[in-house]
Parts: sequence; C-alpha cells; structure tokens
Amino acid sequence: MTTDATFDYCIIGGGIVGVATAWNILRETPTASVVLLEKERRLAAHQTGHNSGVIHAGIYYEPGSLKARLCRQGSAWTKQYATEKGIPFRECGKMLVATNALELDRMAGLVDRAERNGITYERLDAAQLAEREPNVRGLGALFLRETGIIDYTRVTEALAEDIVRAGAEVVTGVEVDEIVERPDLVTVSAGTGTWRCRTLIACAGLQSDRIAALAGLDIDFQILPFRGEYYTLPPERSDLVSHLIYPIPDPDLPFLGVHVSPTIHGRLTVGPNAVLGFAREKYQPLGIDVRDVAEMLRFPGLLKVAAANLVTGAKEMRNSLWKRGYLRECRKYLPAIRLDDLQERSAGIRAQAVMNDGTFVHDFLIRRTDRMVHVVNAPSPAATSALPIGQMIARQAANPSVP
Repeated sequence: MTTDATFDYCIIGGGIVGVATAWNILRETPTASVVLLEKERRLAAHQTGHNSGVIHAGIYYEPGSLKARLCRQGSAWTKQYATEKGIPFRECGKMLVATNALELDRMAGLVDRAERNGITYERLDAAQLAEREPNVRGLGALFLRETGIIDYTRVTEALAEDIVRAGAEVVTGVEVDEIVERPDLVTVSAGTGTWRCRTLIACAGLQSDRIAALAGLDIDFQILPFRGEYYTLPPERSDLVSHLIYPIPDPDLPFLGVHVSPTIHGRLTVGPNAVLGFAREKYQPLGIDVRDVAEMLRFPGLLKVAAANLVTGAKEMRNSLWKRGYLRECRKYLPAIRLDDLQERSAGIRAQAVMNDGTFVHDFLIRRTDRMVHVVNAPSPAATSALPIGQMIARQAANPSVP
C-alpha cells in the first residue's frame, strides 16, 4: 500500500497511548490529516490488553514527575470519557496493606507522596482494615477511594472509533521497517507500503527502542521485557475481597508487587509478579524469542541490573516456577487464598526502559528530533495517563518549543 498523500501526522503504535495521541491531535486540530500504523491485526494487542485494568490514583510517583502529574489528570479524564461513552468502570478503591514493620515505615513515605501529589487517602489501623476487609490481614493500610477498574481495550476501541469518525486512517497488520527523516518530511515504510508525513509520532511500547534506532536516534537505553504472570480466582471466590488489595511496594523497584484485583468483568485476578522475560511479545509460559535474548545479552546494562537486583530477581523467578512460592506472597496479606484458587491466566509483559548504566527509567521518557516525537518509556500508569499523555505529545508535535 503506497499513497501519494502527505499526512500531517503519522503515528506508529496502536496501543492506548498511540490512539489517545491521535484522538488529541484531532480534538485540537480537527482539520489535521492523521494515519495510525499498527503491526498487529488488532489494536491494544500488547501492554494495553494485558494489564490489571486499574485506574490508578497516582500515589507511588515522585512529586513533580510526569507520572505523578499525568496519572492524576488521567484518572479523572478516563472516568469522564468512560461515562460519556457508556464504558463500564467502578471506583472500588484500593487498600495498600502493610504486613510488617518495614512496610509500615514505607507506608509513611507513601503518605508523604499522597499529600504532595494531592491524593485523598485514609489511614487505617489493623482493626479498621479487618472491619472493611475481613479476609485481609495487616498491621495497617492506606485506603485510596478514587482508585478504580476498567477495561482499557474497550477505551482504546472507543477512541479508535472517534478518530476514524474524525477522518483518521487506521492501518493494521503493517510492521514498520524503514524510517527516513528529511528536513521537510518523514517517510515511513512497512513492507510494500510507504507513508509520508510532516511529523512522525512513535508510541511503540515494547518495540520503542527499535523504532527509535530505526529512525536514526542515538540510543543510550534498551527496552527490557519484564513478564508479569497472573492468576484468576474461581467465580465462587470473587467475593473474597471487595477492594483492590496491594502490598506496600519497594520504593527502589518500578514494580508494585503481587496484588489482588477485582476486574470490571466480575472476577478476581492475582498478580503480576515481575520476571525478566525471554521474549517481548510471547505470552505463553517459557516463551522465547532468539532475537530478543541476543539483544539483551549484548546490552551493557543487563549485568548491572542483574547484579543490583540479584536477590529480588531470584525470588521472582522462584515464584514464577513454583506456584506455592507465588501463593506465599499472596498469603502475607490474604491468608484465605488457597493453592487451588490460582487458575492460569494470560501473562502481561511490561516494556521497561533501562539505561546503559543499568538504571531503571522511572518516569515517562520522550525523545524528540525536528520532525519526530518518540515515546520511549511508558509503562504503568500509562493506560491511566493515556489521555493527558496524548494531549502533551500532540502539543509537542504541533509546537516543538512546548516542553
């Protein structure tokens, strides 16, 4: 497929961030011509369609960071959009449960972040926690009333309907293999198809580093795939908890720990863990991609990540291979859960940018050139934050002087 037209914008990536960016462009400039390219046959095929479906409140993130600001905005905007479109969501609230003295200390740090980020919270002692969640055990908890649940695939599909109605072209099943930036335009090739645009925006998720390299950017990071394995509880156990139940996270890690999540479809899920994956896009157990593994082994930051997280990584790998170890993590705060409650569910894979020196990129990360904007790190809470991320990217693309 080759077109003689030159689009104002070409967007690579049909996850929720890419589609939300197109939606914001057309919302702010209805006359803009937009084409969105997605290599899979459907939208929301990867991170968007393989997560817990949580509308985060934003308590975890460093005050002043993009994650902190955009998550707060995105939570309200997501609920507003879902209400307008008739997409079901529910504000079930979240309990962050401390099960030992260290976690109580860490909870104090979360209280500070909640106050600095403007998040409403309630601090519960052990008795109050047990009263609200009889099956949950802990020394105390933070209750975040505004946290909710939704189906982000539904949100993405609704946004896609909006942009097509507004005149955008959505092309699926095309994998980009060449990007050439010139002073006046960018040419994007995918197989036998070629598209020209005045501005390229890449929201490529698990492939964001490869797309950036393809476009000629200097790459000082790599996407490492962290596999998150989930279980679903049987329908008869769906009343085990009524809120989202999370552990207190380790502030040095970008992961939130194994949690119990009601879903908008009425089931409870448990997970995810966080295991370094051997493939970026294989969701079956022990999925391996030779190219992905080879690139990881050549990456200078890999050994530094492994050395800095040796104990945590070994524990996560053990729990991945040994269901009873996974169960033990859950039973720290939910002792009523049983081994036969853990029913297999499709895994998720988090695209985590890691710098060459082995440091995790904790915030959203965007790289720009004269005619391109590349979103190179947008893991959780990107789904919650997608609408304001898309707005920010749309404004940066329209006016390169916008920070």
